Amino acid sequence: MFNILTLNKISQNGLKHLPDCCYNIVNECEEPDGVILRSFKMHDMELPCSLLGVARAGAGVNNIPIDKCSEKGIVVFNTPGANANGVKELVLAGMFLCARDVLGGISWVQGLQGTTEVAAAVEKGKAAFGGTEITGKKLGVLGLGAIGVLVANAACALGMEVIGYDPFLSQASKDKLCGCIKSDATPDEIYAECDYISVNVPYNAETKHMINAAALAKCKKGVNILNFARAELVNDADIKAAIENGQVAHYVTDFPTENVLGVKGIITIPHLGASTEESEENCAEMAAKQLKDFLETGRIKNSVNFPACDCEPKGKKRVTIFSKGLCPEGIKETFTNAGLGILCACRNSRGGYDYDVIDLDCDCCETVKKAADAIEGAIRIRVI
Repeated sequence: MFNILTLNKISQNGLKHLPDCCYNIVNECEEPDGVILRSFKMHDMELPCSLLGVARAGAGVNNIPIDKCSEKGIVVFNTPGANANGVKELVLAGMFLCARDVLGGISWVQGLQGTTEVAAAVEKGKAAFGGTEITGKKLGVLGLGAIGVLVANAACALGMEVIGYDPFLSQASKDKLCGCIKSDATPDEIYAECDYISVNVPYNAETKHMINAAALAKCKKGVNILNFARAELVNDADIKAAIENGQVAHYVTDFPTENVLGVKGIITIPHLGASTEESEENCAEMAAKQLKDFLETGRIKNSVNFPACDCEPKGKKRVTIFSKGLCPEGIKETFTNAGLGILCACRNSRGGYDYDVIDLDCDCCETVKKAADAIEGAIRIRVI
C-alpha cells in the first residue's frame, strides 16, 4: 500500500487513477511514498526518508526544492502541456482586452445605474471605448512550447500574421505549427515588427527580466505585451515606464505584483491561466499516472530532475539505483556475484545523475535486497 499525500485540493477525476486497493490518499501523513500538489510551497517542508516521488499537477516547479529532492533521490514530476489549452484561451482573451476597451466600457456602463435614458447614454458615450481588430495584426510568440504553439496556431486561425522564436524548438513542436507561421524569427525581429508579443518561455536565470527597458526600446511603438508565463520574465519598473511614455499600449499579466496594480494600461488577471475544470483534471490525471507508474515499475516520464526511463519490467524483481558516477558494470557484477541472473539492465543519465534499472530472474525479495544493499555509494536504491 502506497501512502499519497496531497498538499492541495486535487481533482478527484485525477486521483481515481490511484486505486484504493493499492493507494491511501491522505491530507496528512508523516511517511508518504508520494506527494501530489499544485501551488503548495514545499521549500520549508521536511522531506521524509519515505518519500520517493513528488508530482506537480502543473508545469512550473518553482514551489518545489528540486536540488534537495535530487540529493535524496526523490523524483520530481510535472505535467507539461496538460493545462496548455486553458492558458492559450486566456492569452487570446488578453489580446482581445488589449484591442477593445471592454473592461473600461463595462465599468462605465455599470455607472449608468439610475439613468433614465440608458440606451441614449450608451450611444452617446460608446465612442470613448472604441478599439481595433486583431485580424491582420502581427503577433510574436517568444517560446514555442506546448502553450506557445497553441497560441500561435489559434492566432493564425484568427487572421493574424504570426512569427515565433524558440532556440530550443523541438521537432514535435515544429510539426504542430501551422505552415504559415515563421518559427525562426529572432527576438529583435519580434520586437521591431509585432503589434502583440506573447511571452511563453520558462523562467530561469537566463530569462529573468528578458522583457526590460532595452527590449522594450526595440519594440514597435504601441506594442501590447502578454505575459502568461511567469511574473519574473518582465521587469515591472521598465514596463511601467514604457506604458507611461507610450512605447507600450497595454501590458496584460496573469501574475499580478504590487508594482503593477492600479496602473492605467496594465491589465492584471489573478493567475487564471490554468484555472479551468478541464486543465485541473488533465494535470491531476497526468500527475497521478506518472507517479503511479514510477512507484509500481520505476519508470520515469516528465521528471524535471532525473532522466527519463521507459523500460518495461522483464524480470521477477526490479532494482532501481540513483547515483552519481557509479560504474554500471560494477553494479551488474554485484548481482552476478550474488548468483542472481540479470535479464535486462539499462542506464540513463541527466545533469550528473545516473539512473540504473536492473531486472532480475529471482523472486526472493530478501535475496535481492541483500545484494542491492552491497552496492556502495548510491543515492537511493529500491527493490520493486
